[in-house]
Amino acid sequence: MKPRLTFRLILGETIALGPGKIQLLEAIRETGSIAGAGRRMQMSYKRAWHLVDTMNRCFKSPLVEASKGGASGGGAALTPLAEEIIVLYRRLEARARKAARAELEALEARLAPDIRED
Repeated sequence: MKPRLTFRLILGETIALGPGKIQLLEAIRETGSIAGAGRRMQMSYKRAWHLVDTMNRCFKSPLVEASKGGASGGGAALTPLAEEIIVLYRRLEARARKAARAELEALEARLAPDIRED
């Protein structure tokens, strides 16, 4: 496995945003539901809902709006702010990887062979 760079936006004691939460938002966009996104990511609905709730509390306005179930079923949708957050995070991620490329390659060259091949 090659060394890789990941980062999280941390606010106080709360991790407001990281790679898993961005993936969850993208899965909610694709599935239209928190439960469906959780299943796609192999996590429980309770865990997915907790992560969404954390994100919703960390930003000025909610990132995900959920509608309750019923005869037609419930669902969830990303807000325009969530779409902005995803774009900003992905841009930051790309810039950070580009900026760190040489150092990551240097670190990789110094790894034990059995670690590099994982």
